[in-house]
Amino acid sequence: MYLIDELAEARIAEAIERGDFDNLEGAGRPLDLDDDLLVPEELRVAYRILKNAGYLPRELELRREITELGQLMQCVQSAEARAAAGRRLRALMLRLSMARGCEVDLRGEAAYFAKLAARFTG
Repeated sequence: MYLIDELAEARIAEAIERGDFDNLEGAGRPLDLDDDLLVPEELRVAYRILKNAGYLPRELELRREITELGQLMQCVQSAEARAAAGRRLRALMLRLSMARGCEVDLRGEAAYFAKLAARFTG
């Protein structure tokens, strides 16, 4: 576990012990995970159909594949395999840039970039 994860878990545990989460509004009720208030009203039905069919927009598929590649790279031992994974990652990043219509820079996601950099350097 990363240091930030441990710190967050410790803070959450302290808040639970202090009772900070007691008597919160909505406690005991299920979460509404299908909240689509940010989707324009005229697109909600279409998005719901696509979601129920298991369709993901191309950009999200690429981001998922990039994340999965990052997780798989944890297991890579050889420099040759790391180089191949690096080439695949660059190709995915190019596709994501093309899908977005702009250059994708993982440095904006500093934690993710640091993880990838660490895996590439050994």
